[in-house]
Amino acid sequence: MANIKSKADRRKRLKMGIRRKVKGTTERPRLSVFRSNKVIYAQVIDDTKGMTLAASSSVELDKKGGVNLEISKNVGKKVAEKALASGVSTIVFDRNGSLYHGNIKALAEGAREGGLKF
Repeated sequence: MANIKSKADRRKRLKMGIRRKVKGTTERPRLSVFRSNKVIYAQVIDDTKGMTLAASSSVELDKKGGVNLEISKNVGKKVAEKALASGVSTIVFDRNGSLYHGNIKALAEGAREGGLKF
């Protein structure tokens, strides 16, 4: 633990390790998730073109003041709906350095319920 300076440095190191392995292509774009204390964001990204194909957040759903599992699941369903409308059905999941637990897991389950395969 002597090499890690702070929690932010640890998360950045984890994030870069994940991004080394997870790349979004035209056939399988990347579903990237960002979670703050108050808002959760999700976007489907084609890394080869550098384009965002679909995006959703808890702000878009008019849910402000905090994030819970239900809101995260609804954001996942909404981004899945938008991705399917733009012709994307299979993705790779980028948890962005966060643990696959809680709100991140709820968003992924919502995206699966919405019709995305990963």
